[in-house]
Amino acid sequence: MKKFINDPVDVVAEALAGLAAAHPELRVDVTGRFVTRAAAPRPGKVALVSGGGSGHEPLHGGFVGPGMLDAACPGEVFTSPVPDQILAATKAVDGGAGVVHIVKNYTGDVMNFQLAAELAADEGITVETVLVDDDVAVENSTWTAGRRGTGATLLVEKIAGALAEEGAKLGEVAAAGREVNAASASFAYALTACTTPAAGRPGFDLPEDEIEAGVGIHGEPGRRREKLRPARELVRSALDAILEAKPLDPGDRTLVLVNGLGATPLLEQYLVFGEVATVLAERGVEISRRLVGNYVTSLDMAGLSITVARLTDEMIRLWDAPVRTPGLRWGV
Repeated sequence: MKKFINDPVDVVAEALAGLAAAHPELRVDVTGRFVTRAAAPRPGKVALVSGGGSGHEPLHGGFVGPGMLDAACPGEVFTSPVPDQILAATKAVDGGAGVVHIVKNYTGDVMNFQLAAELAADEGITVETVLVDDDVAVENSTWTAGRRGTGATLLVEKIAGALAEEGAKLGEVAAAGREVNAASASFAYALTACTTPAAGRPGFDLPEDEIEAGVGIHGEPGRRREKLRPARELVRSALDAILEAKPLDPGDRTLVLVNGLGATPLLEQYLVFGEVATVLAERGVEISRRLVGNYVTSLDMAGLSITVARLTDEMIRLWDAPVRTPGLRWGV
């Protein structure tokens, strides 16, 4: 294992300390393991809190800031944050208008965020939960009941975050997040496994000429192992799965995210985006908004995910709204 770390035990704490040093506009509680906007809470604003295991950066701490999240809770690498951690973050950003928890559909995340919401309710804080389950590769997986939450998490955080920034009410913000999730579908490929600092070795063995189709963001098995094929064939196969689960009609407007899983160069990501654009154009589907880069990663995994979301006028307006976070920034 070759990584820029000190002691594997301290990776998350030291990374949080580095995040704080790099971004003074954030307030980082290294001991409590959560990140908030420096100016939080904002009275009268619905607050958004998300989180999950570390190793997916910039998700989630890199999306804290105006236009997106108010707080994020990073767990240990690929490990859910604990309820006390989530509760502390929720209390730190509650401005009296309620809090939306955005939760990827992994068993530990779901359970711990639910418990934290119940504890928050005991303290008079109203919490709504938006569950993200956009990964159409498998129905159930190693760590989930139902579909996994992956790339669409970014879309939910951005669009719901923009609405909350405008002063919308709790129910409206949560409904917007659920609408985005329902409109989104994702599929991922792995060329190599990732290596967690604690394990010190790849999470699974993958022969040189094989890939994992439908891999999860923790390296969970997908639909199948298959031989490496040209990118255009892999893209068509992924889009077949996406459009089978969430069909699109000619004339539909979409947002397409091609997301690197950590070790895939932008050269290849842009090539894949071009192939996605070709397939959707053949089907008469418009790409109205697009994003290419590393946003929901899996440590050092060579691979990528494709997310397609059908857009409404309101989603486009909110996507275009200003955002200022370490991981996403425009309009400011």
